[in-house]
Formats: sequence, structure tokens, C-alpha cells
Amino acid sequence: MEKITSFFDQDLDPHVRGWIHNPGDPNGDALVLTHGAGGNSIAPLLVALAETFCGHGYTVLRCDLPFRQQKPFGPPFPGNAERDRAGLRNAVAAMRKSMSGKGDGKMFLGGHSYGGRQATMLCAEEPELVSGLLLLSYPLHPPRKPDQLRTQHLPNLRTRSLFVHGTRDPFGSIEQIKKALQLVPAKKELLEVEGAGHDLGFKGKANNRDLLGPVFSRFTSLFS
Repeated sequence: MEKITSFFDQDLDPHVRGWIHNPGDPNGDALVLTHGAGGNSIAPLLVALAETFCGHGYTVLRCDLPFRQQKPFGPPFPGNAERDRAGLRNAVAAMRKSMSGKGDGKMFLGGHSYGGRQATMLCAEEPELVSGLLLLSYPLHPPRKPDQLRTQHLPNLRTRSLFVHGTRDPFGSIEQIKKALQLVPAKKELLEVEGAGHDLGFKGKANNRDLLGPVFSRFTSLFS
């Protein structure tokens, strides 16, 4: 059966907007994906991952965070991260509603960089929100500022998580991310991407499709 991608729009506060991938043969599981501080829901990395998961039966929503819905370019609004987390909460709720009557599958949440960080903070506050997290290039610290660690909430993260991290990521080395993950009490795994930076090989016309299979395999094995 054919996969279908369509625009997704829910009138909530914060608003939920993005693109939903409906598989031809759904397995009942769903994944919400969001972007980093400089991106949006049509980022090539998110599109490629959504297509990969959808091809294996997952219903996938790529959503724009509230800050990106308010402005097409530029970083998040200072001090407005809580509203972005509320937007993710609404996206999960909207996805659950759209999946109603389609079985008792699992709900997952994922994000690249800033989006992934907000997902971890949300789940640290609400551990029952989703069954698992897919975290792409977690921004452990700002580039060249290793003393400004973003790890305060990690001891409260009790949601199973797969961290995908490039070996040349300026937002945190592999050694640093391994140390940070020791703070997480939940089951977690780290997938190292050799030679990749913060974009994980998806930048401009670059399309690191070799990443997609290992991410899907490691993620699904974590929840098998």
C-alpha cells in the first residue's frame, strides 16, 4: 500500500503545524519529530528519518516548534523554551488523537539539537508522556563553551532514549556525551556517527542515507 504525506494542522495553543507521514501498512506505533534552533520541519534529516520510519509502518509527524511558527528564520526566542515544550506536548496529544482507534501502539518523540533538548526536558517533567526518545545531536554545550553544560535535568530523565551523535560535533565530544549519559537513570544507548558534525551529514545537498538504517535498527532494538 502507498505511503501518504500530508499537511497537519491542529488549532491548539500552542498551535501544532507540520507534515504527517501515513504508512500504507501501519504497525500502530507513532513518532513525533522536531527540528533544531536553525531549522524547521522540512529539514532534510527529519524528512529522511520520517520516510524511513514510515516505510516500516510508523505514523510520523514532523512538526514546527512554536518559535518557528512565529518567525521563518532565526533562533528561538530567549526565555520562551517553555512554550516550545508546550508545543511538543500538544503535538504528542494531537498525534494520539489522530491514532485513536488504530490500536494500542507506542508513542515516541524525537528531535534534532534544540528540539531534542526540549524533548528531554519535557520528558524529565512528564516521564509517562511517551515510550521513548530519539535524540539527534544533543547540544550538550554551546560550541567552544564546554563549561556551560546542559545536563541539569538529565538525572530526572526516566524515558528510554537513543542518542545519535557525530564524532566531530562542536556541541559536545563523544567523551563528554558518554559522561553526561551516566547521569540518566533510564535505559539509554549512544549511536556514534564517525566523522559527522552537528548536522549528522545532512547539510545543503549532503544526504547521509547510510545513517538511516543504523538509527532505525538501534532505535527499534532498544524497545523490542
